[in-house]
Amino acid sequence: MEIRTFFHLSEEEQKEERRHSLQMTSATRKAKFRSREEEEASFTISEWSIAAALALTSELSWESKLRREATIIELEKRGQKRVRFGNEMEKLEKAVIRNCRLLRVKADRKGFRKKALEKARREKEYIQLLSSRPPLIWIPLRAHTVWELMGVKLACTILASPPLQVTWYKNGVRIDPRLAPAGKYRMQNKFGMLTLDINRCSLEDSAEYSVEVKNLYGEAYSFATVLVQKYYGKESGFDSEIYKRSLIGQEADFAFSLKPLFSREKEPFTLSCLFSSDLLQHQRNITWFRDGKLLKESDRRQMKCLDREASLTVSCAYKEDEGFYTVRVPVLDGYHEQSAYVFIRDQTVRFLYVPKDTNESRTSIDWIVNSLDAAAVMAGAPGSPLSVKSHDVNKDCLLLSWVAPSNSGGSPVFGYFIERCEVGTDKWMPCNEMPVKTCKCPVSCLTEGKTYQFRVKAVNHSGISNPSKPSRPVTMKDPNEEKRVMTIPYDDGKTITVSKDELEGRIKIPLPPTNVHASEVREDYMVLSWDEPDPRGKEPLNYYVEKSIAGSNSWQNVNLEMVVNSPRFALFDLVKGKPYCFRVRSANKYGVSEPSLPSEPITAGTKLAPLPPPSQVLAFRDTKTSVVVHWDKLEDGQEPLGYYIYCREVGADEWQTVNNKPVTCNKFTVPGLQPGKEYVFCVKSVNEAGVSDSSPESDPILVRPAISCPSAPRDFALLSCGKNDMMIGWKAPKRKGGGKILGYFLDQHDAAELDWHEVNIKPVAQRVYKVTNLNEGHFYEFRACAMNMAGVGKVSEPSDLFKCEEWTMPQPGPPYDVKFTEVRDTTLMLHWEAPLYTGAGPVTGYYIDVCEEGSEEWKQLNKQPTPSTHMRISDLETGKCYLFRVRALNKAGIGPPSIPSDPVVVERKPGTNEIELGVDKEGFIYMAFETPEMCDSSEFIWSKDYEGPPDPERVRTEDEGNKSKLILKNASEKDLGTYSVEVTDVDEEISASHTLTQEELDNLRKISHEIRNPLIELISGWNMDVLEKGEVRLWLEVEKLSPEAELHLIFNGKELSSTPTHKINFDRASGLIELIILDFCDDDKGTYTAQLRDGKAKNQFTLSLIDDSFDKLEAEATAKRRDWRKRQGPHFIENLQWKVTEDCEVLLTCKATNLKKDTNFKWFLDKTTRLDGLSDLQTGAGTLRIKKLTQEDKGVYKAVVSDDRGEDATELDFTKEGFEDVLKELCRISALSAKPLKIQPTAEGIRIYSEVKYYTDYMKTTWYHKEKRLESGERLKSGTTMDQIWLHILNPTDSDKGKYTLEIYDGKESHKLSTDLSGKAFEEAMAEHLKLKEAVIAEKNRARVVQGLPDVATIMEDKTLCLTCSISGDPYPEITWFKNEKVVVFKDRYKMEVKGVVVTITIEKVCSDDTGKYSIFVKNKYGCETGQVTISVYKHGEEPIELQEK
Repeated sequence: MEIRTFFHLSEEEQKEERRHSLQMTSATRKAKFRSREEEEASFTISEWSIAAALALTSELSWESKLRREATIIELEKRGQKRVRFGNEMEKLEKAVIRNCRLLRVKADRKGFRKKALEKARREKEYIQLLSSRPPLIWIPLRAHTVWELMGVKLACTILASPPLQVTWYKNGVRIDPRLAPAGKYRMQNKFGMLTLDINRCSLEDSAEYSVEVKNLYGEAYSFATVLVQKYYGKESGFDSEIYKRSLIGQEADFAFSLKPLFSREKEPFTLSCLFSSDLLQHQRNITWFRDGKLLKESDRRQMKCLDREASLTVSCAYKEDEGFYTVRVPVLDGYHEQSAYVFIRDQTVRFLYVPKDTNESRTSIDWIVNSLDAAAVMAGAPGSPLSVKSHDVNKDCLLLSWVAPSNSGGSPVFGYFIERCEVGTDKWMPCNEMPVKTCKCPVSCLTEGKTYQFRVKAVNHSGISNPSKPSRPVTMKDPNEEKRVMTIPYDDGKTITVSKDELEGRIKIPLPPTNVHASEVREDYMVLSWDEPDPRGKEPLNYYVEKSIAGSNSWQNVNLEMVVNSPRFALFDLVKGKPYCFRVRSANKYGVSEPSLPSEPITAGTKLAPLPPPSQVLAFRDTKTSVVVHWDKLEDGQEPLGYYIYCREVGADEWQTVNNKPVTCNKFTVPGLQPGKEYVFCVKSVNEAGVSDSSPESDPILVRPAISCPSAPRDFALLSCGKNDMMIGWKAPKRKGGGKILGYFLDQHDAAELDWHEVNIKPVAQRVYKVTNLNEGHFYEFRACAMNMAGVGKVSEPSDLFKCEEWTMPQPGPPYDVKFTEVRDTTLMLHWEAPLYTGAGPVTGYYIDVCEEGSEEWKQLNKQPTPSTHMRISDLETGKCYLFRVRALNKAGIGPPSIPSDPVVVERKPGTNEIELGVDKEGFIYMAFETPEMCDSSEFIWSKDYEGPPDPERVRTEDEGNKSKLILKNASEKDLGTYSVEVTDVDEEISASHTLTQEELDNLRKISHEIRNPLIELISGWNMDVLEKGEVRLWLEVEKLSPEAELHLIFNGKELSSTPTHKINFDRASGLIELIILDFCDDDKGTYTAQLRDGKAKNQFTLSLIDDSFDKLEAEATAKRRDWRKRQGPHFIENLQWKVTEDCEVLLTCKATNLKKDTNFKWFLDKTTRLDGLSDLQTGAGTLRIKKLTQEDKGVYKAVVSDDRGEDATELDFTKEGFEDVLKELCRISALSAKPLKIQPTAEGIRIYSEVKYYTDYMKTTWYHKEKRLESGERLKSGTTMDQIWLHILNPTDSDKGKYTLEIYDGKESHKLSTDLSGKAFEEAMAEHLKLKEAVIAEKNRARVVQGLPDVATIMEDKTLCLTCSISGDPYPEITWFKNEKVVVFKDRYKMEVKGVVVTITIEKVCSDDTGKYSIFVKNKYGCETGQVTISVYKHGEEPIELQEK
C-alpha cells in the first residue's frame, strides 16, 4: 500500500510539469514514451525519499483517486485534443488509451533487452577474467569415522575455469557408480562444491578416498580416509569378546547348496553340507532343524562337525523323519542357514492274501493276524502308517491315533491292525482281531504300571503293510493320581507328602460314579467316561458298566468277563441306529455300589467320511528337474491333517507318491523329475478317516526351467574400426533365462564425458553392431544388456577402452565368436567367425591356440593353417579345463588373436545323447537326436560337413517335442558326410555329430528296402507235434490270406508236393500251413522253408531240423511209433544196460520177447551197424562186448528187433553222462588191476612205471618221492598211456635216490604202489642210462644229408645246373662229391659252395658228358651218409626222356 501511494504522488507531479510545458509552447509536438525503468531512473534520490515519506504518512482520498485517473486520460491524448461531443468523444478516448498502452509495452520490451545485453556483457568480461585459472582446492576433503550401515558425505570446494573434469578414487581405483549397487554412490558438482555420498557403509568401504580435478590449465588433488567400524551393541569396543573373535579370521560360509535327498524306510541316510573354509571356533555350534523343530542327538540320529563339513546321519529312517531339514551355522552377526527336503520312500512290503469281501468269516481274519510275521514279500500291499501317538492314558486303557499311508498299494486300505509290546521285550502282540476302519482306536486290557509301545499295520486286498515306527513308550497310570497327592513344605526345603486317601474316612461300600457320558463316538466304537465317586475311599475301585436300549428298563452288564479299573471303557459291536443308555457301578472288596444315574441316550456315530480332495491343482516350472505344485486349501471347518502329492508322467498309468509325510501347506516343490518329460499332478487330503479321493489332475507341464531374465553379455571386442565408427562384437549371456534372446541394447561412453548414451533404441538380434558418429581419437567403452520374453537382463560390465582410430594394418583383424560343440572325453569341435577386417588381402587360413585354465602359456595346435572356420580338436586330456583362441592369416601375416573362448572341461557329460540312425515305418532313412534339456524356444540346427544346412531338396526335418529327425528323401552316395546338430537357447551346449559312411548307408538302404516291401505277418512260428501213430506234424500260422495266396514248401533246396507220405495242407482263410510226415526218418532231416506270397506282400519261414532238434523229434516219433507197433510185433522187455568186467571190458546187454525165427536182431552205433553184436532168438538175449573202450566207442548204441509184424528198439547213450559213468567204473576196476612199480633206464633218464589193464582220465595219479609230492618240471615228467602210468626222471643224480610212491585215486578210494630206487637198483639203472645216452648222442650228431637233392634232374645243354642240399653233423662233416662213383674235381665248369649247412654244386654250360649219377658223401667221427641224384642232359630241340615216357 505504501509503494502504491508513492507512485501516485510521482504521477501527479509529472502531470503538472507536462501541463506547464503545453502552455508554454505554441505548436503541438508528438509525445515520446519512456519505459518504466527509464522513468524510475529519472527521479533523484531526494524525490524518492520524499515520495517514500509521503507514502508512509498519508493515504489518498477518493477525490484524489478520481482526479488522478482523469489526469492520466488527459495526458494520453495531449497534442491531439479537440472538442467532441457524445459517443464520438467516448470512442476517441478508448482508442487513445489503447494506443498508449501498446506504446508503453513496446517501450518496456526495448528497455528489458537493453538491460539484458548490458548484463551479458559484464558476465562475459568476468568469465574472460577467470578463463585462465587452474583448479584450486579452496576447502579440502576431511577424514570420517562412521558406524556400519551409516552414510557418509565427503565434500570439498574448488575454484577453477574453464569447466572441470572431476574423478573420484577409492584406494587409487576409479569409482564407477554403474558397477556398484544401485544408490551406493552419488556424486555432485554444484557451484564449485564437490560431494561424494556413500550410502549404507560396510566394512569394505573403509579406504582412502581421493578426488582429482583437471582442466586445460592444471590439476589438483585432495585426499581423505574413511574408517567404517562394526557396531556390536552393548558389547562394542576393542576389549569385547566379539571384537577379539573377529580378528581370528574370515568366517566360513556354505560352499554348495543343500539338495533334496531320497531315502527308504529302515535304511540310513546322511545329509551333509560343505563349507568354503575351516569353521572357526565360535561356528562349530551347528544346529539342525526338521520342519522348524530343533533336532538333538539320539540312538538313531548322529551329528558330526568337521573342519569343512557338517553332517546329520539317521541310522534307521522312518516316514516321520521326512520333512524340511535346515542347518544353521553361527556367525558374528547372526547365523547362516540352508534347507532341503528329505523324502522317505516305502520299504518293500510283504504280501498276504486278504479276501476282497471284508465281511467273510472271522476265521479268515484270525488267520491273517496269526500270519503277520510269516508273510512273504510281494508288491501290492499298502505303505506303512506313521505318527502313532497315545492319548487319554489311564490305568488299563488309552486312545491311539495315527496317520494313513500315502501309498495304498494295489487296492484301497480298508483297515488297520494294532500291535503292542512291553518295553524290554521284543514280542509284539495283536490288540485287535478285526481291522480298525479309522485312524483312531481305543486300546484296552492293559496292565497298570507297565510301559508299552504300539505300532500299526495297514491292510488292503493285496496284503498287509510293514509296521509303522513304534510309538513313544507310555506308562499306564491313573491320570488323577497327582491331584490326589498334596505336598506341604516345611523347615527350609523339607516337604511332607499327604495322600487324599489317608484323609478320607473309612468307607466300605463305595458310592456310585457320576457324570456318565460318551467322550468319543465313532461308527464302530464308543468310549464311555465317568467321574470317580467322591469320596472314593482307601480301597482300590473297579467298575461295572451296564447298558440298556433307551426307553426300556432292561439293563445288561457289559463287562462281566473284563475288569475295568479306569473311568474309561470302550464298547464295540453296538447296533447302528439304536439309542443306548449307560450306567456304571463302582465296586471294592466290600461290595458293589448302587448304579449311577443313566447317561443321556447315545447313538453310535455315523461313518466318518474322508475329506473332499483339494481343487484347482496348478503346476509351475521351477528348475530343470523340479516343479512347484500349488492347490487351493479346503473350506473353513474342514481341517485336514495334511496333504499328499502324487505325480505321473504323461503316457504312463502308474501314479508315483511324492511325499510320504503329509504337508500342511498348499504349495510344494516336487524335485527329482526327468528333464524334458511331461507330468501331471494331483493332491489328496488326509484326515482321521484316511486319504481322500484324488483331486482333478493338473494340466500337463513340461519339466523345464522357469523363464527368467538373461544374464549380462560379456567379452566385448573391437572387430573393425574406421575414422568415426567402430564394429563391436560380444558374447551371448551365460544364462539365457530359459528363453530365446530377442535382442540386445548397446550403450557407449566417451572417456572424456561422464554420462552413458544409448546406441540403439530398438533391440538388435545380432551380436555384432556398427557404432557410428564417433569422434576420431577419442576413447570409448561399451556395455550391453540382453532381452528375452521375461524382460531385460542386467547390464554388463563396461568393456575395455577402445580408441576410435581407423585401422590401416595389412594383417587381418581378430576372428570372433569362438565357441565349442560336441565336447566328449578327449575331443571337441571348435567354431569361429571370420574377421570383419581382412587387411591387405583375403584371409587364407587360421591358427588355433590352446591354454590350460590357470596358465598363461598359449600353445599353437596346428602347424599348418586350416582354411575353414571350424576344426576338430583331439588328443585332449580328460577332465582338464582348456581355453582356445584363433588367429587369422593373410599374405601380410598373422593378425591379432580373438577373444578366448569360454573355459571348457573336456569330458563327456552324464546323459549326453548321440545321433541315432534308423529307418522309419515308411522306409525313409533318418538321423534322430533327442535331448530333454531344452526350453520352449529351442530349435534344432542341422548342418552337413559344418558348412551350413543340408540341401533341402535331399533332406527334410521333423521336430516333435524334444526330438528332431533329419530324413533323407532319396538316400544315395551324395548324402555321405558328417551331419551335426546343435540345440539353441540353452545355457550349456548340446550338440552331436555323426559321419554317415558307405557301409552304414548300405545297411540302412537294405533295411529300407525290407520295410518298403511288406512282409506277411507271422502269428505262430514253426511248431512240431508227434501224433498218436508216430506221424510228425510240422505247422505254422500266419495272418489271414486272400484266396490268391501262394505257398511253396522247400525242403533242402527242393520244392515239396503233397504225397501220401508227406501230406501238405494250406488253409488260406485261417493262415494255417501244415506238413504231415507218416514215417519220420533220417531222410526228413534238413531245412524246411515255407515261401508265401500274397500280392506284393511276401515272406518265408524256415525250420531247421538238424542236430538235437531233429534227434529229439525223431526219438519222440520213433517212441510213439514203437509203442503203437509194440503190441503187434517183437519188442524189448529189458532195455540196454552196461557193466564192466574184471578184464576192463564193457558189456552191453538187453532182452527182447515175442521173437520168431525170421526176426532180425541188429546192433547199431550212431546209426552204423555193429557186426560184433550177438543175439539169442530163443531166449531173446542180446550182448555187445567192447574190449577196449576208447573215444571211438563214444556214441548212441541201439539194438533193433524187427520182422513182418513190426519193429522195436532200445538205446543207450554213451555220449555224455553215460560215457562218463562207464569211465568212472573202468577207473575203479583199472585201479585195482595196477601192477607193482618197475624201473626202466632210458637215454634221457630213469623211467618208473606201473602197468594197468586200462587207463582213463578219471584216474587221478600222484607221484611221491620220500613222502614229498612231485610236480612235473624240467627234470621230472609224468604221464600215462592206455596201459601204463609212468614217471620219467631226466638226467638223474644222487639226489633222486629214494623211495617212490604212486597214488591212484579211482574216484572213491586211493591205491598206493611203491619202489625203492637206491643202492644197486639205482647203480644198474644209471649205468644202463649212460649207455643209452651215448648211443643217442652218436645218432644225433652223425653226419647226414638232410634235404634238398631230387631223385632226377633234367636240363638242356648249355644251361647252368645248380644242385643244393642241406647237411648236418657235429663235428662238421667232411664233404665229397662223386660222379658215377668217381670223385668230382671242382675246376673250370664245376664249382662247389658251402655256406653253413647248405652245400651247392654248380655246373656251367652242361653237355651230354655231364649226364650221370651224382652223389654227395658226408662223414664225421659219429658216422657217414650219402645223398644221390641222377642228371639227364638233352639237346636243343629234343624232348626229355621223362616226357617221352609219359
